[in-house]
Amino acid sequence: MTVSFDLDGTLIPFQEDDFATEKRNFFQRLIGIEPIRMGATFLFKELNRRGHKVGIYTTSYRNITWIRFQLLTYGIRTDFVINEALNRAKLQTKNLSCSKYPPAFNIDLHIDDAAGVAIEGEKLNFKTILLLKNDLDWLDKIINTCNDN
Repeated sequence: MTVSFDLDGTLIPFQEDDFATEKRNFFQRLIGIEPIRMGATFLFKELNRRGHKVGIYTTSYRNITWIRFQLLTYGIRTDFVINEALNRAKLQTKNLSCSKYPPAFNIDLHIDDAAGVAIEGEKLNFKTILLLKNDLDWLDKIINTCNDN
């Protein structure tokens, strides 16, 4: 299964108190590495261990290399990173007017905090998990969904 995660509001908090985050070391703080949701490192490694491809699908214009590097400082390796530049280009070739369309990138499951993306998933028939900032069982929810498919 190929699984993608949104960044802002999903893995990276908008505000410091949105959800618990992994501890950042001195080096990460020094060079401006963004905090990520507590448990993300475990989850990416566990999904990879179970044979899933895992990556990022964001509407952010962050540089793809910078996204990969930030995650690597947490020990997270990604199979792919799709930023808004790649997303827009792909959606234009398919003549789609939506914020995200994971099937265009052969993604089976997308995890996002935006209710609009979940609504698009229902309308356009792609599987999403809506992850809220106060969702305490998010790890189990994602692992169980991946195991069921």
